[in-house]
Amino acid sequence: MTTEHIQARGEAMVAAALDKDGRTARRHSDFFVFGHHIDEGIPYWERAAEAGDIWSHYTLARYRKIRGDRDAAEALYRAVAEFDAGCAYGLGVLLREDRRSNEAAEWLRHAWEYGRHLEAKIELGKLMASEGRAAEASAFLMSDTGLGDIAVFRWSQLFDSFEETFDRVAAALDLAEASQDCAAALAAVRELFELDAHFADYPGLAPRADALYRRGSALSAEAGMYYAMFLTETGEESWPEAIELLLRAREAGVPQAAALLGNKCEQRGEMAMAERAHLLAVEAGEEAPKWNLGMLCLRFGRYDEAERWFAAFGDDDADAVQQLARIAALRDGGPRAADEPDYRQLAVLRERAEAGDVRAGYEYADMLNDWGGKNARHLIPWMEPAARAGDADALYDLAQLCAKLRRFTERDMWHRKSAEAGDQHSCHHMGRLSDHHHDYQESERWYVRAAALGSRLDSMIAGKLMVQRQAYAEAEPYLRRAWEEGDDSDEFRTETAGYYGTALRHLGRLDEAMGLLATAVEGWDYVRRLYGSDDLDVLARMIDPAKELEALDEALDAELDAELEEDDDEE
Repeated sequence: MTTEHIQARGEAMVAAALDKDGRTARRHSDFFVFGHHIDEGIPYWERAAEAGDIWSHYTLARYRKIRGDRDAAEALYRAVAEFDAGCAYGLGVLLREDRRSNEAAEWLRHAWEYGRHLEAKIELGKLMASEGRAAEASAFLMSDTGLGDIAVFRWSQLFDSFEETFDRVAAALDLAEASQDCAAALAAVRELFELDAHFADYPGLAPRADALYRRGSALSAEAGMYYAMFLTETGEESWPEAIELLLRAREAGVPQAAALLGNKCEQRGEMAMAERAHLLAVEAGEEAPKWNLGMLCLRFGRYDEAERWFAAFGDDDADAVQQLARIAALRDGGPRAADEPDYRQLAVLRERAEAGDVRAGYEYADMLNDWGGKNARHLIPWMEPAARAGDADALYDLAQLCAKLRRFTERDMWHRKSAEAGDQHSCHHMGRLSDHHHDYQESERWYVRAAALGSRLDSMIAGKLMVQRQAYAEAEPYLRRAWEEGDDSDEFRTETAGYYGTALRHLGRLDEAMGLLATAVEGWDYVRRLYGSDDLDVLARMIDPAKELEALDEALDAELDAELEEDDDEE
């Protein structure tokens, strides 16, 4: 695509915007979007938006958001949201992601009522459900539906399933309470487990679940143990109550209650309490906590105690024997494993963190994360101050913790900051995120940065994107590096061969390209399966090595014919 053609399209879009010809402006805008010329389109969208073109507001806002400028995106959406359903929807989604739920609901409702924007209706239903109004959400989604509104049904069914679970458990608890049936109360509470996967996305469900767990725990100590697990996964303020529930369950003879308390205490860094809980579990006849006690004592350098706990497993337990040998080596002055933290520093780090040392807070959280029992919800408050201060390690690890809690907007925000600070894995994440939005120019930039930080995979992906935009000379060094520094153990070996061979063919290096393309043809079915079949844009951009090899053969034949003709002329 020539610069002149791109410029002509851009100027035509701006002219249409000035003439208030929205349909023509959108047609020219689509040229940039579907042609993946986002960099080139941005200055024209800016000018068209200034001229009042609504579609340019929407499109530019979308790419501002994708590229990390959420404030600019919000301003663009907000400028025309009142009289455009698409921008009202975009604004509502952005506000919901930023946890400004009340205003988000207003704009999503406006998008639905003003422009019958179906996705806005669905998002508003999800927002209602996230606030605990699942029945209202389902009824809203099913109201005023038409033949083309099939997308609402699965969400309505999901929200109905929440209500059905709550109603079923409540009815079962009514019967259990009437007959003081502990087993029935326990069975009822267990039915709440199917909601566990939804509390992160729909936190408003938690209060109703809490009330039902509380009713069950009043009858059954084992139900109380499950209530304690629920409390530790949905909030921090109920930790003292969770301890009481687990101790009560232990006193009632519930298996695993004390061991569970020990594990939860370890996740929180409450090591003295964890040790006492594991001892209670051992006293109750549990075997597994002996291992926890052995590891705890070993990590804190209490080798005699650790040895006794591991010896209790006997000589037939290979893992215990390995730990005993490790203790013996440490006693003799042997070094700890290079990647093993010195857990004896936990208390010191926590004290420093509580005094305001943000790096100590990160190191404390990182050490707990390595301990074995991970609890992202508890670790984030210790780690976030260091990330906000720009600590490169904390930025990446905080992004990972947010991902575990399904806080995807925060995940992407911290990955962006981490990538800008030079983390290769975060650069890769940002490349994938841009890929997801089909912003391939931005994606390529992130993969180039990741490749420069040492990643062969990202070198291959950067080269692939360059081949797909026909920048073969730019692609060649990236693909050469991915090929020459890799080997057959690389999962992306075949894909590298295909794109490297394609680049070389277009650069006229036909003999070098031949073997690479032949390798790619042999295994390309596997490569295609990696990308599935639902993203037609990705599949359309993918090369076909068989066609590339055929074109190469034709080029070689043409070269041979030219040589033969030259020989004939000489004769």
